[in-house]
Amino acid sequence: MKPGILLVAAERELRRNLFDAFDHAGYSQVHSARDLVHAAILLEGQSTPLALQLIVMVLSGDEQQAQGSFEQLRRLPAAAGTPLMVVLPEGSPLNPADLPPGIADWLSAAQIGTELVARWRRSQATSVDYCKTATTAAVAAGGAQCDYRYVFEEGDSEWLIVDAQTTRVLEVSPMLARHSRLHASQWEGLPLTEVLRFEGIGISQVLVDADRHWYPCQRKSAQGVDVGQANVRRVEHAGRPALALMFRSDRADLRAEAALSLLSRIFVSSSGVDPQVAAGRLLVDELGLDYLSVWSVRQDGAEAPAQLLQLWNGEECAWPPAQSQSSLQLVLAGKSILYRADARRLGIADPLLQQLDLDGFAGLPLYDERHTVIGGMLAGSRRGFGEMSIIEPVLRCAAARFSQILELGRTREQGRAEGLVDSLTGLPNRLLFYDRLETIIREAVRNGECFAVMFIDLDRFKAINDTHGHAAGDQVLRMVTQRLGGSIRASDTVARYAGDEFTIILRHIVKNDDVIRVAEKIVQVMELPLYLDDGTELRATVSMGLSFFPDDAGDAETLLKHADEAMYAAKHKGRNNFQVYEVSPEYAQQHGMALKTRLRHAEGNGELRVVYQPQVSAETEDIVGMEALVRWEHPELGVISPAVFIPLAEETGLIVSIGEWVMRTACHQARDWERRYGLRLRLGVNLSAVQLMEPQLVDTVATVLRETGLDPALLEMEITESISIKEAPNLVENLHALHGLGCHIAIDDFGTGAASLDYLRRLPADRIKIDQSFVRNIGVDPDDEAIVRATIEMAHRLKRAVVAEGVEIEQHLEFLREHACDVLQGYLFCRPLQPVSFEKLLAERRRLLDERPAVPA
Repeated sequence: MKPGILLVAAERELRRNLFDAFDHAGYSQVHSARDLVHAAILLEGQSTPLALQLIVMVLSGDEQQAQGSFEQLRRLPAAAGTPLMVVLPEGSPLNPADLPPGIADWLSAAQIGTELVARWRRSQATSVDYCKTATTAAVAAGGAQCDYRYVFEEGDSEWLIVDAQTTRVLEVSPMLARHSRLHASQWEGLPLTEVLRFEGIGISQVLVDADRHWYPCQRKSAQGVDVGQANVRRVEHAGRPALALMFRSDRADLRAEAALSLLSRIFVSSSGVDPQVAAGRLLVDELGLDYLSVWSVRQDGAEAPAQLLQLWNGEECAWPPAQSQSSLQLVLAGKSILYRADARRLGIADPLLQQLDLDGFAGLPLYDERHTVIGGMLAGSRRGFGEMSIIEPVLRCAAARFSQILELGRTREQGRAEGLVDSLTGLPNRLLFYDRLETIIREAVRNGECFAVMFIDLDRFKAINDTHGHAAGDQVLRMVTQRLGGSIRASDTVARYAGDEFTIILRHIVKNDDVIRVAEKIVQVMELPLYLDDGTELRATVSMGLSFFPDDAGDAETLLKHADEAMYAAKHKGRNNFQVYEVSPEYAQQHGMALKTRLRHAEGNGELRVVYQPQVSAETEDIVGMEALVRWEHPELGVISPAVFIPLAEETGLIVSIGEWVMRTACHQARDWERRYGLRLRLGVNLSAVQLMEPQLVDTVATVLRETGLDPALLEMEITESISIKEAPNLVENLHALHGLGCHIAIDDFGTGAASLDYLRRLPADRIKIDQSFVRNIGVDPDDEAIVRATIEMAHRLKRAVVAEGVEIEQHLEFLREHACDVLQGYLFCRPLQPVSFEKLLAERRRLLDERPAVPA
C-alpha cells in the first residue's frame, strides 16, 4: 500500500476542502483527523501502523500554540520524519515567519483548492535533498559529486546556486534565465543582494536560517523586477558549501497556480464595477500586458465593429481605424492569432502593431453559445509573453468571459425591448421568471431532474426608502442584485419578482445540502454593509424560503407558494435567516386533528404514492434491488414529509392499513416488472413498530404474496434498529415467521439505535442497512468512517450482507467499495423515482443485458 496523507483540521469545512484537493488529484490514501488526539489514534491504533508521505495541519492559534502542536505531532513515531505542510485559516494571528522550523511549506486556507497539491508535487519533484545525500555519500566514498542540474533541466522552478561564504551567484537554472530574460552568464558572480530583495526580513537572516520558509521578495529581471516568494536550503557545489534558492513568481503568465487564481477572480462578481473593465484590468495587471482591447460585431449590420474596452500602458496616441487593423479583421472572421515573442513582423500589414511595438500578441474571437463570432479580443506585451502553455489557456478563458459578458448584455437589451427584463436591475421580471420556471419544470419531468426555488424578501426595505429616499432604495436593489448573482452558478436563474422581492431557481440538485449551502452563503453575504454613493452605510438583510421540485410540488404556482410560505416562516423567526418549506411537526401538532382526518381518506382519494429508489451492487453498479417509499401528496399543502405523517398514522393506527396498501401496491408493481424484465430485483418494504406487533402480520404478508404472485425471495421486510424487543413483544416471532415464508429481513437505520451483538444474533436478519448520517460523513469525520468500517466488518462476521444508504458522491462510493460493502443506495445513483421513471431505468437495463454477446458454451 502506498504511503498516505494525513489531514489535521478542527473545522469540518476545512477538512473537507483539504480532502477534496488531494482526492481530486488522485491520491487514494487520504486520512483526516479533527485534532492531534484523533491523529494519534489513526496513526497508532491500527494493527498495521499507517505509513505517511505527508501531513497537512491547520494552525489557527498563536505562535506558542503552533509550537506546542508541532512538538506534539513530532512525538508521534509515524509522524516524526514525515514532511509537514501548514495551512493558516483566514484571520489567523500566526505570522508565517513565526512558524516552527522544519515545516516544508505553508499556505492560506483560500489557496487550498488552487495551490496545495501543486506545491506538494513541486516540493517532491524539485527537492535537492536527494542530491545532497547522494553528494555526501559520493564524496565520502571518494567518488564524483552528484550533479544537481537534473533539477534545473527537468523542473519548471527557478533556482539559484549561491556560494555560502561570498553569497555570489554560482549558477542559475535555465527556467530562471528564461523567465527573467537575462542570459545565465549575466547572473554569474552577481552579489545576491543585487538579485533578490526580501520583504520584512534581512537577506542575511534568510541565509543563516536556510529552513525552506517561503518569504515574499522581488527577483531581478530584464524589465526591472518580478514579485514572488523564495526559500533557501543548503547544498554542496564542487565540494564546497553552497545555498540553493528557489523562486516562484506571482506572475500569472509564468506560474500555473497564479494563473488559476487569476481565472477564479475573472469569473467572480465584480462588486459594482463594470465586469468587462474589472476582467480587463485583472488581465493587464496579472499578465503584465501593455495592450488589451475588446470589440463587438455590430448587430445593426454596420461594417465597423464597436470597441467595448481598451487599456493601454503607454502614451496617448491616435488609434488607427478598425477597418485598417488587419489582425482585428482576421479575428472577427474567426481566426485565432498567437505570437509569443515575434509579433513585430505583423507590423508590416497592421498599423496597430507597428504603432504599439509589441513582441507578444494574441487575437481571439469571441463566440456565443451557437459558436457565432460576436466580437474579438486583442492582447499584447512589449516584452513578449511568458510560458505559452500557461498564458494561452488563460487568454482563451478570458475570451470566454468577455463573450459571456457581451452575450448577457445583448440578451438583457433584447429583454428590455420585449418587456421581460426589469429596467432597474437588469434581471428577468416576474413574467420571464414564470416562463423559465415552467420550462425548467417540463425539462425536469422529462429528465428526472430535481431543483429548488428560493423566495427572497429584503428585511425592512420600506424603512430604507422612507429614511434615505427612493434613489437610495434603487441603489440598494442594484447592490443586492450583484450579491445574489455572485452567489449562484451560471446555470441558475435570479429574478426580480416584485418590489423588494427576488426569486432564484437552483438547478441540477444532487442533494438538498447543496441548496442549504447556497442559502447560508446568501445570508452571510447580505449581512455585510452596503455603501451608497454618498458614503452612507446601510445594512439590508434578507429572509428566504426554499421549496424543492418534485418533493414539495410539481407545478410552478405551488412551488412558489410554498417558497413564499417558508419565507414568511423565516420572518417570524426573527428575519435574516432562511427556512425550508415543510409541513412542520409544529403545524402537525396545531392542525393534528385536521391532518388525521384528511389522512384517513388519503388512500381512498388517491393521495398516497409509492416511489422506488434503486439499490446497486457496490462491485458492478448494476441494479440489484429497490426500496419502496410512501409519499402523501396533500391537495393543498403539497408533499408532506413522511417524518410528519408516519407518526400521525402510527398514533391513529392508520399505519396498519397504509402499510398494507404500500406493501400490496409495491409487490404488485414488482411482480409486473419481474414478469416484463426478469431482473430478479429484491423489493424492500418498511415495517413500523405498530405493524410488527400485529398478530395478523404474517397472514397479511402471505395473502399479499399469494394475491400478487411475487416470489417471497424477492421481498425484503425492513425494520428500524430502534425498535425494542420489549416494546414489540411479537417482534422475534413475527420475523422468524416471515423468514419462514421465504422473505428476507433487513435492519434499517443501523447505528442510530443501541443494538447489541446479542440483539443482532437473535434476529433472523439477512442484511444490515447503515444509516445515511454516517455515510454522508465519509471523508469528513474519521469517527463516522470508523463506525462504517466496523459495521461492515461486524456484519460480515455474522454472515450478514451490508447496504449503505445516503451514498451521494464518488468519495462515498470509493470508500465503501474499498471496505467491501455489498449494496449501495443514494442520490449518486438515483433519487426515489415515480413508477414511470423507474420503469425506463429497468427497460434500459434489460436492453443492455440483451445486447451483451452470448458466452460460448
